[in-house]
Amino acid sequence: MPILPVAPVSRLIREAGAKRVSESARDELAAILESYGLEVAQEAVGWANHAKRKTVKAEDIREAVKRIKPPRSGD
Repeated sequence: MPILPVAPVSRLIREAGAKRVSESARDELAAILESYGLEVAQEAVGWANHAKRKTVKAEDIREAVKRIKPPRSGD
């Protein structure tokens, strides 16, 4: 079951310049964003745990993004 609502994902694609967005394009981007977001979040939780915190902070997310590279197209 998708985590991200599909309307904002469609808006992202339209914001990038698309006039129309197919359901398959919307669903594919949503799946990629969810997968990448989950990886980043898991890494950020690791940083928070390492700092002996229960709260994930913005700095944890920034560190996680440095280490978890976004998927390349075609992967």
